[in-house]
Amino acid sequence: METQFLHTFITIVDHGSMAAAARVLNITPAAVAQQIRTLEREIGATLIARVGRTVSVTEEGSRILQRSRDLLRNVADLRSVANENAVSGELRLGACPTALAGLLPDVLARMVETFPQINVFIKPGYSAELYRAVEAGDLDAAMVLQAPFALPKTCEWLLLREEPLIVLAPKSMAERDPHELLATQPLIRYDRNQWGGRQADEYLRAHGIVPRERFELNALNAIAVMVDRGLGVSLVPDWAHPWPEGVQLARIPLPAPTVPRRIGIVWSRSSVRVRLVTVFLQESRQAMQTRPR
Repeated sequence: METQFLHTFITIVDHGSMAAAARVLNITPAAVAQQIRTLEREIGATLIARVGRTVSVTEEGSRILQRSRDLLRNVADLRSVANENAVSGELRLGACPTALAGLLPDVLARMVETFPQINVFIKPGYSAELYRAVEAGDLDAAMVLQAPFALPKTCEWLLLREEPLIVLAPKSMAERDPHELLATQPLIRYDRNQWGGRQADEYLRAHGIVPRERFELNALNAIAVMVDRGLGVSLVPDWAHPWPEGVQLARIPLPAPTVPRRIGIVWSRSSVRVRLVTVFLQESRQAMQTRPR
């Protein structure tokens, strides 16, 4: 049985259509359909029910879905086990949006130069879902925000960076009092559904600041551009560069102490690719030491 066809089956289920799976896999929808037909012949059951342009997993497909995921993960492990005397194989990483753009590229640049035999699969996502993926064994490690809950015993945590809250304002307001800005200027709020956004909201509440809310979104680079365009001010973590090019902003520290947003790595101690995880941790520490804040 061709394991790639199992991967195609899982991708269809995860993305809800053959067209979406084709885009993810970078093949044609016809090739996706052919792979599924071949897999269904080999399995001896219909796995995907097609209704117009939409698809759904059949009862038979549901029965083999988790086993298919486990099988593909075990196949990926074979290379690491076979080459346990060398640092090689596939490392499965997750990264939250801030880390994906601001921290992870520096680490990967170091890794591929020192250990060219390592392949890396990267899953973007929000921190909460990436924690679950590491705990479930779907990912070996993830660059995420520190969780507001205790980790399970199977997981470990390494702190890489602390990001205090700052008031982000147009450069012309650099000398103004940050609390006064938050109270009088329109607020571009960092999404309260995100951990960093909740920290900002707690600070406002703790200091009795009732802002004039204008927008709320979970996109720090977009917030920076909006502030640059004069749409308001924001209370955000002082996140890692790169920032949008050309923005003229003031990053104003707060007068009262705050709990910083913490970014680090969570990893599974039970991963068979522990050698690769160890390399990733080592290179991450080195990259943070040489990186300008």
